[in-house]
Amino acid sequence: MKRLLIPLAAAGLSAAALAAPASAAPSWSSDNLQPKPADAYGAAAFWLDSNGAALRKATQYHLDTASVPKLVSSGNQGAPDGKPGMTGPTTTAKASPTKNVNLPKTIGKVFFLDKEGHYRWCSATSIQSRNRNLVATAGHCVFANGKDDVYDKWVFVPGYYQGKAPWGVYVGAYAFTAYDLDTYDDYDGDFAFVAVHNGFILGQEKEVSKGQFSEWAGDKWVKHEEIKKDEFDAGFDKYGPAGPYWSKDFDLTPEKVGHDYKGEKTLTKVEVTKAAYAAAPKNTADRKNGEQYEKIERAPISKETYKKLVAEKADGKFLGWLEVDKDKNGTEVAWYESHYYLKQWVKTGKTVRYFRDHYIIGIAKDMGRLGDVVGGQGVAWNQPLGQQTTAFGYPAAPHPDGDKAFTGVTPKWCAGKTSTKSYQVNMFKVETHQLLKCSMTEGADGGPWLIKYSNAKRTGYVNGVTSMFHDNDKNGRIDYISSAIFDGEVADVYNKANYAQTKKIVGPHGELLK
Repeated sequence: MKRLLIPLAAAGLSAAALAAPASAAPSWSSDNLQPKPADAYGAAAFWLDSNGAALRKATQYHLDTASVPKLVSSGNQGAPDGKPGMTGPTTTAKASPTKNVNLPKTIGKVFFLDKEGHYRWCSATSIQSRNRNLVATAGHCVFANGKDDVYDKWVFVPGYYQGKAPWGVYVGAYAFTAYDLDTYDDYDGDFAFVAVHNGFILGQEKEVSKGQFSEWAGDKWVKHEEIKKDEFDAGFDKYGPAGPYWSKDFDLTPEKVGHDYKGEKTLTKVEVTKAAYAAAPKNTADRKNGEQYEKIERAPISKETYKKLVAEKADGKFLGWLEVDKDKNGTEVAWYESHYYLKQWVKTGKTVRYFRDHYIIGIAKDMGRLGDVVGGQGVAWNQPLGQQTTAFGYPAAPHPDGDKAFTGVTPKWCAGKTSTKSYQVNMFKVETHQLLKCSMTEGADGGPWLIKYSNAKRTGYVNGVTSMFHDNDKNGRIDYISSAIFDGEVADVYNKANYAQTKKIVGPHGELLK
């Protein structure tokens, strides 16, 4: 993989300054994705909410180009820059001999928000690592094009199918790639290894008390059950203003009355600011208007929700109180919202309806480490070109001529020998890419290129990931895909990622861990 060289005279460097070995130059770069459990939980919940609506909304990533990248043969045979090496795969799949190509259990989709906030996905695979927590994909599916930054809400979903996450969602914690890709947008290093937290799923729900609801750090919501007035009155008399009952008046201008009004009236609550609540009279047996009715304090929220509510508060659309906890370094670590209510009597009319609140919490289930759940492909570097290779991915984009041969719903594969020479793609600063004859289109970005693939065990060695798509014969159809050559620099990046430690997101009871 190439290095950008600075002329000695232009740089003004002495010979002594160049005495350090070339290996001292950086070969890898890393960035944080969602290292904190609370942020990771929020990212996963974003994609899983409403039965995976955001997952189904996502579309395949598009390279930032209006034309198909042109291939130019470099004539280079891709000589290795060091000794060849491999790490063996792990698998949880049972061997099943067949003449057909068996899809690996390790492959899936990565989902993220691009620079414009669009919901995107690429292909990826779980790979072997000491902490059973690494994902391999294309660098452009993690690192924002042209910026020293990463995409938001990055998650890996192995075995993804139509909004479903059969083995859980694994949120990215740390991303590692080639220094040249992150710094110079050089696609010779278009690969990435992402360390992910333990996977988890949402699904089970449980009704709890209001106190438990307020303390729950995780998904939660309120279900409103309509009840009769006598049920409401009985509940209020039993539990008081702190109880689980409330009434909602759908009249936009209910007639307010005093607490001593002799006609039929209903006690409601009106949300106010924290300051107004503190200044209000305490609760009395007379239940007068304007007395303190209820406060719900320090309910945990995600960072994303906090930012949204800050904007709403600035516009006067949010009356609640917002707080942030910081660690000793001043870094934000937890976010909370509080709400305050005063009493208000209104005339009871036909528009008044009564409800009982059911406080529901979502119980998440820890799925464990990625590699323990779906296994991990091996990784290879400094292998000779011309290897028999099987590439997997989720192609979805149409061919250049407009024909849409793939849906992106199910994974596809290509098999054959890679090119014996490397190729250039000047549009993306590529000097050495390996080629594979294949008709998969965009959406397969980041999908693994596996050598020595065992159809029975469904494992092999990742020796590349799909980077770009090419129409070599210019007939309007994709006929080749290309990948960075996995060399010694790839091994350096992989070795760095191999030591990344990640965390459990949810505890044994489904609670959010800190």
